[in-house]
Amino acid sequence: MLNVLSKIFGPHRAVSIYAFVKTWGLPVVGGVGVIVVAAALLLLNDSGEHEHDSFMTVAVLSSTAINGDLKNGVIASVRLPDGSATSITSTEATVSQTVGTSACIEKRVFVESGEARYRFKLPRHCEAS
Repeated sequence: MLNVLSKIFGPHRAVSIYAFVKTWGLPVVGGVGVIVVAAALLLLNDSGEHEHDSFMTVAVLSSTAINGDLKNGVIASVRLPDGSATSITSTEATVSQTVGTSACIEKRVFVESGEARYRFKLPRHCEAS
């Protein structure tokens, strides 16, 4: 590689370029590669637009406080109305502290894919509907 660089850039510059490539070449190429892949995934991914579908009260199968304190959030497994189970995480203290044997969740549907996503909400949302 040094011979090719010296023919293109001259012997003194070739050594500098070679030293730079040997020490920083792989991290620079790797960083650029990660940025390109992340940008491609963002551009090719669903637009992320979603619509509110419904609020519902569901049974909580199990729940765990994040770092042992509900003020940090909660990770809970819930039983959906169709009989399937899913795991939902909330880091909002006011919402996390309302999760007990049952919880209020919001069903959101992505516009393009139709995929459903769920998140915890305050119980007053489920009481109103």
